Order: sequence, then structure tokens, then C-alpha cells
Amino acid sequence: MGVFEQLQERGLIAQTTNEEKIKALLNQEKITFYIGFDPTADSLHVGHFVQIMVMSHLQKAGHTPIALFGGGTGMIGDPSGKTEMRKMLSAEDIAHNINCFQKQMSRLIDFSNGKAIMANNADWLMNLNYVQFLREVGVHFSVNRMLAAECYKQRLEKGLSFFELNYMIMQSYDFLELNRRYRCQMQLGGDDQWSNIIGGVELVRRSDQKEVYGMTFTLLTTSEGKKMGKTEKGAVWLNSEKTSPFDFYQYWRNVSDDDVIKCLKILTFLPIEEINEYAKKEGSQLNSVKEVLAFEVTKLIHGEEEAIKAQEGARALFGAGVNTENMPSTTLTTTDFTDGNLGVLDMLLKVKLVPSKGEGRRLIEQGGLSINDVKVTNTAEILTIEHFNDGFIIVKKGKKVFHKVILNQ
Repeated sequence: MGVFEQLQERGLIAQTTNEEKIKALLNQEKITFYIGFDPTADSLHVGHFVQIMVMSHLQKAGHTPIALFGGGTGMIGDPSGKTEMRKMLSAEDIAHNINCFQKQMSRLIDFSNGKAIMANNADWLMNLNYVQFLREVGVHFSVNRMLAAECYKQRLEKGLSFFELNYMIMQSYDFLELNRRYRCQMQLGGDDQWSNIIGGVELVRRSDQKEVYGMTFTLLTTSEGKKMGKTEKGAVWLNSEKTSPFDFYQYWRNVSDDDVIKCLKILTFLPIEEINEYAKKEGSQLNSVKEVLAFEVTKLIHGEEEAIKAQEGARALFGAGVNTENMPSTTLTTTDFTDGNLGVLDMLLKVKLVPSKGEGRRLIEQGGLSINDVKVTNTAEILTIEHFNDGFIIVKKGKKVFHKVILNQ
């Protein structure tokens, strides 16, 4: 079975510009392809994970990936899927974010000995001559067609700036540059990037009379169609300082029954035959499958040692005993107390278990908060230093979120 069929079997492929030609290229030749990453934060998140997995599958099949970092396009920001303009980042922030991306990506992609390429579109976008760019590149784009593209439709309702309108042209120009520099023949991306990818394919054809190709892959969504990778705390990051390995493990351990097999196919390298066996399980049997998913995904991102720690910590929490060693924790000091007292709502805010006191009140009123296995029923409850006789307390939010609050006296 060729790599194209492998990606298909895992449910990864969404759209292609020429399926038969792409299948032949991926199965019978060795090509260079690229995926773009705009450095809008200092860490990759779960949404990027699918793209990195696709890069890894194709690299294992002998193809050469280009990880294109948007040092130039990041100065504008992709309007796709956004109802308002993204916050503009400084050049320093963008450079820092790219550095973070490169380190994280190297866990799954082999950049040694020319097996993969890191490129930055700032190298060609930041010094463009605007009039010359319009004459050579802008002439190939129809504004009518651009405005009909899905990536701009949502923005048109609230107002699309000329600043953002340039994004598609700049991303398309990336493909032209990469084709000229590295003979790159294919652009890949999430299915929300289809319009931008088509723009690049058509620009290379019109400008240099060369045939190149585009392929999108499935967005990571739940069975209800919602994007995965969001929690009450925000995005699920690949950086252990932003999302701890334990929280990362727990996120995948808690996916719904309907999503676990899909996630195994998309986010792990487990053989399809093994995953198909897991798919035969039902009901409570799926809990062991979710453990496999959580372990495999955590191992890929944080390494086997952290995955074992997270699994052991989770099993202890939800088993007979409570092992707090690998539990997410926050350290407080006596300065967080006033006259030796700390309100429960203030504590929840300090350890970031709730975004506001109103949210904390609702949590308590709905019976969703326990401290050291005792349900909290009073929103005005006060903690004293004596509550921390063991040096810490265990806060349980809902059924599955545990947090160790340490007092450093």
C-alpha cells in the first residue's frame, strides 16, 4: 500500500487538486512538499499536530518536507476562520515564536542531512518592491474570486481590511518562491486553507507555466463538528510549560467514545490493523483504548518517560489511591493569605482553575468542587494555613480535573 492510500485509510485526506497525479507522485516518486506555520504564539498547539503527523508520514515514505515559518505572513495574519483582525505581532515576537516552533517540530521531523528543510518567508517577503510585486504577482489575482473564497467570507461581514486582503497573495507567492528555490511540487495544509492553496497552485501555473499540486487534510474535530484542542483553560499546547504532560495526557484520556478511534488513526503511528481491533470494543471497554491513545500521543510530544509518569498519575488518581507526584500543581506562599485566611474563590483564581469568581461560584453551587475529598458547598468558604497541614491540598474540579495546591511557608 502506498503512502497516499495510508493517509486515506487514516482519514487524513480532505481535498486534492488532482488526485490521480498526486497519488502517483507520492507513491512512485520522491518529491519536496511544504506546509506553512504562522508563528502567532510561542508554542504549537493540537491543531498543528495533524499537520506535523502528515509531514512525518510523508518523510518516512522518502519525501522531503519544508516547514515554512511565516516570518513575513505572520506580520499580517491569516484571516481564515476569524471574525476580526488578528493582533499584530512585533518582529521580535515572531522571531521568538519561530524559534520555539522549530524546537518542538524537531521531535517528530528529522531535519538532519537535508532530510527536511526549515524556511522562513521573511527571506523573500520583507524586502519586496511593492510596485514590482503588483506587476508580477498581483496581476494574476481576481479580487472577485478572492472575495468569494471561504477564508474571506466570514470577514466580509464585519469588514475586511486591505491589509488582510494581501494575505492570500503573499501565501500564494510562497509557493512560487519555494518551487523556484527547492523545486517544491506540492503544498499541504488543513482544509480551511483550501482557497489559499489553490491561489498558490494557480500562481505557479500562470507565472512560470509549471504544474504543481495542493492537498488538504482533515481538521481535528469532534463527532459534533467542533474543533478539538480547546479546554476551559484555553488551547491544548505542545509546550509542557503551557500544558503540562499530565493535563495533555488527561485531555486525550477524556475524549468522547465517538472520537477515540478517529484520533488513534490521525494522531498516532499505530498500525491500522491494531486500531481496527480497538474499534471492535464498546462501552466501558473503550476506556482502555483511550488510555492507549493518551499514552501514544503524550509519548510523541513529551517522550516516553513523561507519558509513563502521566499514565501512572492518572491511574492512581482514578484508582483506589491518590498519587499526587505527577499531578499538576501550583505553589502559594503566606503572602497569598490575608491574616492567615484565603477565600476559596480567590484560591481558584490564583491557581487558574476558573477564569472568574462568577465561574467559581457557579462551580460550587453546582456541586462541582471538592477539597481533600470534601465537597465545598459555601461560595464564601475560607481556607486557613491549617488546611495545609500536609503542605498541600488536593482540589478536584468536576469529575476529572485534579490540582495540587502547595503552600510554601
